[in-house]
Amino acid sequence: MTVRTLAQRRPNAAAFAGVFSATLLCFLAVGAVLPVLPRYVVGPLGGSDLEAGIVTGAFAFAAIVGRPIGGRIAHRRGRRPIVVAGPIIAGAAGAMYFLPFGVAGLVLARLVLGWGDGWVFTAGLAWTVDLAPEERRGRAIAWYGLAVWGGLSVGPLVGEGLLAIGGYDAVWAFAAASPLVGALVARVVPDRRSVSVADGVRRPLLPRAALRPGAALFLANVGYATLAGFVVLHLEDQGVGGGTLVFTACAVTVVGARLLLAWLPDRVGPRRCAIGCAIAQAIGLGLIASAHGLPLAIAGAVAMGTGFSLSFPSLALLVVDRVEERDRGAAMGGFSSFFDLGVGIGAPAAGAISAAAGYATAFWVAAGFAAVGAVVAATTGRGASRSPS
Repeated sequence: MTVRTLAQRRPNAAAFAGVFSATLLCFLAVGAVLPVLPRYVVGPLGGSDLEAGIVTGAFAFAAIVGRPIGGRIAHRRGRRPIVVAGPIIAGAAGAMYFLPFGVAGLVLARLVLGWGDGWVFTAGLAWTVDLAPEERRGRAIAWYGLAVWGGLSVGPLVGEGLLAIGGYDAVWAFAAASPLVGALVARVVPDRRSVSVADGVRRPLLPRAALRPGAALFLANVGYATLAGFVVLHLEDQGVGGGTLVFTACAVTVVGARLLLAWLPDRVGPRRCAIGCAIAQAIGLGLIASAHGLPLAIAGAVAMGTGFSLSFPSLALLVVDRVEERDRGAAMGGFSSFFDLGVGIGAPAAGAISAAAGYATAFWVAAGFAAVGAVVAATTGRGASRSPS
């Protein structure tokens, strides 16, 4: 069966494949730069560890602002223009790495990157929900998220390989080119959704329906930021080591759970699934906090990864169920901005707690945040279009 025939017979599946591919190509560029950029800052640029951290995390703060704006434009202009524009902006950010403006120039490039990535993910997520049958929306959201995780998992390997072969310029070239290929892919994906017409009603940039699920997502991401930033240091401090293996176990579990358990939010209801995910995260973080050996830490990472993997699709489904279709783009943009907020605040907060009271305390605090997230999810009102919650 040719690609054209597949697109004719299964247009929604073909459109999803196009949106997924465009997002994956964009986030491959993000992942490729992640292991390289800190070394570039402290090496050729002669910057400090603090400056490397600022450069690395700057994109999140632009994404917080850019996601709701991109969602609103996607509502008014259609999904495809934003899924095309986002990678173009991200590609421009990759080209900005070549500019000789030092750390300040890199910070600007990362801010531009956050805006572009925020746009492509927000509009792509709303587009995915549009394409999916109502009874499979949770699964579609979970599978779409694999485009991000795939890019962030494979991208660093690409970046390391390019650095070894062609140096920093090769990495920057890939960071500029890969998103542009994604824009070309998105450009040919048919967007069958009719463009909304402004009805004269002014709506908030952050719809109310996104607030409680977004707060629960923020609380979940504090735990992820703590794990990503401090599990290696925590286990070294305990004399255990193997922190990289623990983080890998979490990442593999996230991908595996998305592939094997994506049906859970649809089947058991998004609210119940979100509560269970938050509890699993709290248990996993608590196990890591108390781990004095590698097996317990890995068990905690698996529990954490399972909960974290399905928390986003569960909470996103709660938002979808609570808004009208005309507000879906803005709601997805506002909701997903809490993801970046959790990373942007969670990582420095965990660092401050670690410095004051130790790494284990930071993990216990993150576990507490996850437990509060379960309460927030439990108090989120049920969507009008779905009964089991």
